[in-house]
Amino acid sequence: MFASQFLSPAASRVVAAVSHVVRKFLMLAGLVFVLGLAGTYKGHSGLLDGLQAMFPGGVSASESEIGDTAVQPVALNQERLVPSMQQALQYVARRYRVSNEVLVPIFLTAQDSARELGLDPLLIIAVIGVESSFNPFSQSVVGAQGLMQVMPRFHTDKLPEDAGELPFFDPVTNVQVGARILRESIARNGGLIPGLQQFGGAINDPDRRYSAKVMAERQRLEQAIQQQMQRA
Repeated sequence: MFASQFLSPAASRVVAAVSHVVRKFLMLAGLVFVLGLAGTYKGHSGLLDGLQAMFPGGVSASESEIGDTAVQPVALNQERLVPSMQQALQYVARRYRVSNEVLVPIFLTAQDSARELGLDPLLIIAVIGVESSFNPFSQSVVGAQGLMQVMPRFHTDKLPEDAGELPFFDPVTNVQVGARILRESIARNGGLIPGLQQFGGAINDPDRRYSAKVMAERQRLEQAIQQQMQRA
């Protein structure tokens, strides 16, 4: 604002034009980065479904194609969720302001992993809420990555063979690996609460604050499910 007072009208127009071009370039660079990341994970439909939901114009050619290739499969996949997980998904979408389309592959992976590993699927969802607030690209100051904040240097042995270059930022892979770590922590420590404490890196906390946060989150999920089912 102050600089424009000392510039001629013509110079001001030039500065404004250059500023506009720079902003457009940065927006385009960000979109290219996201789409490039999608290409890195082309073997995992969960991330691509999420990106289609966030960038419908950049991922596919037209709105009609989106309806054919993205919306319908997402709706069909959501029907694979048991009723309690469908209700939990609605609650999480509102609480964390995340679209249903992005959450469907996360919830499906949590449900499938829980069934395979003998875990409570709502527990996995609660851990995701506490750890990352459903941000698949989050990273802690100590290097933990993704939805369940997995430490790459300790758990690369749990990755699938077709994992990409940044596997822990892939929501599907992260939940699969995180669920395995959670089950191992519970088994190794002899119970749910001490297992959660180890998973959260707080095994020596006498107040067990991490496990309390996870269990409180799970209770909120359970209460939301009950309330929605009563209204149905």
